[in-house]
Amino acid sequence: MSVVDSPSAPPAQQPPASAPAGGRARSKRRSATSGGFAPLALTLPAMLLLAGLLGYPLVRMVVLSFQSLGLRQLFGNLAPDNVGFANYVKIFTDATFYQVVARTVAFTVVSVLLTLLLGLGVALLMRRVAPSVKIAMIVAMMFVWAMPQLVATQTFRWLVDSDFGVLNYLIDLLPGVDFANHSWFADPIQGWSVITSIVVWAGIPFIAITLNAGLTQVPKELLEAAVVDGASAWQALRSITLPILKPLLIIVTTLSVIWNFGLFTQVWGVRNGRPEEEYQVLATWAYSTAFNNNNYGLGSAIAVVTVVLLLGVMAFYMRQMFRIGDVD
Repeated sequence: MSVVDSPSAPPAQQPPASAPAGGRARSKRRSATSGGFAPLALTLPAMLLLAGLLGYPLVRMVVLSFQSLGLRQLFGNLAPDNVGFANYVKIFTDATFYQVVARTVAFTVVSVLLTLLLGLGVALLMRRVAPSVKIAMIVAMMFVWAMPQLVATQTFRWLVDSDFGVLNYLIDLLPGVDFANHSWFADPIQGWSVITSIVVWAGIPFIAITLNAGLTQVPKELLEAAVVDGASAWQALRSITLPILKPLLIIVTTLSVIWNFGLFTQVWGVRNGRPEEEYQVLATWAYSTAFNNNNYGLGSAIAVVTVVLLLGVMAFYMRQMFRIGDVD
């Protein structure tokens, strides 16, 4: 009689070992921890450098804004008088402050709009020209972008000089026009047109090159489909190109507002370091009050107000950056 072995039952599945799972969990925790610490460690030196270069002057400026500091305290070894909020009260009760703020805001709006429109136009033009022409345009704009603000300001100042300016000479050649010895800064509107031209001329390269890079992300298939459907160039720009460029437009617009709101060099250069009242903006007004009038406390208070106004624009910029990051 043979003994037939009965089939053995399949072995029960063993639960996965807990050690590897725990090891993987610990590995993930370590990677997450190191991933969160590494960016902080890499940016810490730059943050410390910025804190040293900008932190102390900013704190010192805030402290001075609550003091009365003039030449007598500066050179007489006298302690500055603490005046509390007197400097801020003087600013906000002075009609000049509101005139300067309105002038600064108006200039910022006009200059940013002109820079964006012209920069977008140049960027669209760069998409249609031959590659060699596009390279020449980029090189020329890079030279403009690299030119120091003071050099550009002096160049424009010579162009509109009342005695030897080439612009007056060319306009004077027109029949029936007398522009000999014409002063562009006698009329504030003409003077601000010159200052705005300097800022817009220097700002176009950044806008044009940035938007030209953004235009490469616009699908050609969408534009071709719009043309097939009978859309005009303006309709394609409004309905396809601009919505795709919207995040980039928000970024360059906010940066332009921050830069133009802090206008100083162009006004200071064309007015030879002594801007008249109708040419004062927040930055020049703070500097003139502090160093020309030797009222460093009041000048610091004006600078603090300017920084607070700029922080509002920067908060909007950071909010838009986070929103764009969330969408991505």
